[in-house]
Amino acid sequence: MDILIRKALIQDPSSPHNNSVKDILIRDGLIHSVEGSIDAPQATIVDMKDLAVSPGWVDVFAHFCDPGHEHKESLETGAAAAAAGGYTHVLLVPNTTPTVHSKSQVEYIIEKSRNLPVHLHPIGAVSRNTEGKELAEMYDMRAYEAVAFSDGLHPVRSAGLLIKALQYVRAIDGVVIQLADDPSIAPGGLMNEGIMSTRLGLPGKPAIAEEIMVSRDIRLAEYTDSRIHITGISSSGSIEHIRKAKQAGLRVTCSVTPYHLFFSDEDLLGYDTNLKVNPPLRTRADAEALRFAVMDGTVDCIASHHQPHEWDSKACEFEHAQYGMTGLESCYGVLGHLGIPTARIVELLSAKPREIFGLASGGIRPGDTADLTLFIPGQEFEFNRSHVRSKSVNSPFIGRMLTGRVTGIVNKEGLYLNP
Repeated sequence: MDILIRKALIQDPSSPHNNSVKDILIRDGLIHSVEGSIDAPQATIVDMKDLAVSPGWVDVFAHFCDPGHEHKESLETGAAAAAAGGYTHVLLVPNTTPTVHSKSQVEYIIEKSRNLPVHLHPIGAVSRNTEGKELAEMYDMRAYEAVAFSDGLHPVRSAGLLIKALQYVRAIDGVVIQLADDPSIAPGGLMNEGIMSTRLGLPGKPAIAEEIMVSRDIRLAEYTDSRIHITGISSSGSIEHIRKAKQAGLRVTCSVTPYHLFFSDEDLLGYDTNLKVNPPLRTRADAEALRFAVMDGTVDCIASHHQPHEWDSKACEFEHAQYGMTGLESCYGVLGHLGIPTARIVELLSAKPREIFGLASGGIRPGDTADLTLFIPGQEFEFNRSHVRSKSVNSPFIGRMLTGRVTGIVNKEGLYLNP
């Protein structure tokens, strides 16, 4: 199959054509040529005004609920949501039933996703059943293509167990992903502890529950000289810990979610259960600190923390609602709305996650595999239900104006365009 992308602005720092408008001819899944003008009458033509193209985007923390909770999401619907959001690679948390804690569960995801439009990469559990008691079969999972290790939505609470995991992955140049949270601090907290939780009459969870884990995990990574990636950073204090760790040359990276950049605890005035997330939305000052960290390079990646839930899990009292929101389809529009430059978005969504997790670097040069995201920067649109490909629709962005529209992906020798 030949695909001809016409007059696209190339956003790829590794390409000699970066920031230039070119035609790109793709043949049998490989980039055949990149020229000012290409004539290929038999090719499928992609010709859109103001089109841009970059190496395919990577999400480093998403939940597709399969196996075990396919009523929320399946690998098929999750992959469709990812493709609609411009992603060609997604790292999947292990919090399924059964847990992804052995090679058979890793193999299940790898095999079932072979014919899907997006590359799905299992994250192997650090501990059996993500219970934090004993190490899972990390060596076997790595051999069967587990891309990293994490207990996913459950932080590794035991320092001793996390040290063992960090020492283990050091030998295989792997990465441990940690969601920083000490659940023993204000275990009943439903939102950020502060003025807003007092006004709303909801139990609060203080930022120190996150910051104390970030500080501890950085020290453990220093002790083991190993690599740790801390995801879901939500507070300015956590950012300061990570900034100092990077200045000290430690092997620490981090990611933030689009919703922690966009919202603050002030947005909970309407008790929207789609905004019930963990870690919780912090103050406006925290959100501003996160945005600054995105721009100054302290933040390495954007992680969607895509966590789909069926209607019943969200259409209830705030206290009883499940944590999490969907986020794959809306991510780029949120980042554009926040004014993050296109070149930085591409770095956050493509270059850095590929580097951190050892994925193929991608590129837009003749001979490179066609692993591309197509998008139109600066185009404003109202995000609505028609943009959602996930099986669940628990998104607080529905009805909001976003900036920057994903038009499709080229991946696995196929072209997948959004309507």
